[in-house]
Amino acid sequence: MSDTDTNNWNRREFLVCMGATAGGIALSSCAISGNTGAKGLTEEAAAIKPVVDPKTLEKPNLTVGYVPVNDCAPFAIAWKKGFFRKYGLNVKLNREASWATSRDGIIFGRLDASPIVSGSVINARVGAEGARHAPLCAAMTIHHHGNAMTMNKAMWDFGLRPWYEYQEKYGDGALEAFGRDFRAYFDKQPPEERIWAVVLSSAIYEYFVRYVSAAAGVDPLKEFRIIIIPPPQMVTNMRIGAMQAYMVAEPWNTRAIKGNEGIGFTFAQGKEVWLGHPDRLLGVMESFIVNYPKTYRSLVKAMIEACQYCSKPENRPEVAKLITERSFTGARPKKKGAPIDKFTRPGIVGEYNYGGFDGLDRTKKAADTTLFFDIPDNIPQEPGEHGTFLWRSRGIWLMTQAARWGQIKEIPKNAEAITAQGWRTDLYREIADEMGIKCPKDDYKVEPPEVFIDKKGFDPSNPVGYLNSFEIRANAPTLFY
Repeated sequence: MSDTDTNNWNRREFLVCMGATAGGIALSSCAISGNTGAKGLTEEAAAIKPVVDPKTLEKPNLTVGYVPVNDCAPFAIAWKKGFFRKYGLNVKLNREASWATSRDGIIFGRLDASPIVSGSVINARVGAEGARHAPLCAAMTIHHHGNAMTMNKAMWDFGLRPWYEYQEKYGDGALEAFGRDFRAYFDKQPPEERIWAVVLSSAIYEYFVRYVSAAAGVDPLKEFRIIIIPPPQMVTNMRIGAMQAYMVAEPWNTRAIKGNEGIGFTFAQGKEVWLGHPDRLLGVMESFIVNYPKTYRSLVKAMIEACQYCSKPENRPEVAKLITERSFTGARPKKKGAPIDKFTRPGIVGEYNYGGFDGLDRTKKAADTTLFFDIPDNIPQEPGEHGTFLWRSRGIWLMTQAARWGQIKEIPKNAEAITAQGWRTDLYREIADEMGIKCPKDDYKVEPPEVFIDKKGFDPSNPVGYLNSFEIRANAPTLFY
């Protein structure tokens, strides 16, 4: 598709597409209305004896957000099992409609803390496109992996297949082979059928969609548009044709595959794009850390323990069932007799089905499907590294992608200082030490080539050189719809 053809994607076609999207939002929002979260104490939590006296905390009563995807699990566990109470906190969990409301709820003071997409902190700090300029901070990493790219049946029928099948068939030539199929598919599509959806600008999902496309030789700035859709509305919007593909956290990929909704199939899990990548962070405002330092430490400790609980293999089946509750994801199958964790279990337990429309079983068992705390041996790691640790170098990587795709004009000269202000690794290390948890001694690390889909490693000491090494990148700010 030429630049001229792209510019000719007229207003009427765009409005038709967005009308379909709005319709999908209206239809699917009914499924999660009427319940805004979890509050009060469970019997299990009530039995927990606090190790921190609430009276010693500056603000023991907190409102904490979450979004109805699998990575709400640590929040659900911290509330259900009494980890919040253990550290002197009385938490009301508030279900957020989208990742935008989760982020903005913190910035505008409606929420004390909430999970945020990985790029939110950097983009808020530098005032990038799609983000309000604000002193947002990341307290810890909530989880790694646990997400995927879903493509619709038309893409399957055209001949596109899961990434691992390209690897099995073509070996080192997998990316080139996928690129040929991907290019051929887009060459045959009208503008209104060149739409991808992600959960938010600055989400690693947006960067991954663009990254994979560009690595395959398809310019995402010219060949298709990216729209923003809240996670629970992805499947409905794909069903009505508002977009052809999307990237989101589980269980909203599993909901689309054959045997559930029959809408699409998984092209790749996020871990196949960048093995070990961070996904969600625990966000707070800088003022929260300054004004309520004891409360902040209690909150981080409770969430670390919850992540440790979710990480244990023996607890994962329980976690998968807990988050099906209406207060959390509400993702239970309608079919009578089906297991209640049919949609949540694959991503949590590690029995992931890529789907497809040929009757083959594409279930892959893996210990690294979703990482909360413990890191499996197949992932390169430093001494003391664990899932909730914050690598500031990864904040730098996110900044390179914001620059690559036109959300900021260039990588700031004080990139390390900005990342240090936002990614509070210094405080995390202190808090973890109080809990007897060892941490890496450094805040930065080199990501080796083998962890990326295009075998291009990342050295945080030279972010500008890394950015310039990509042939496909933005020359102007990018707009999102």
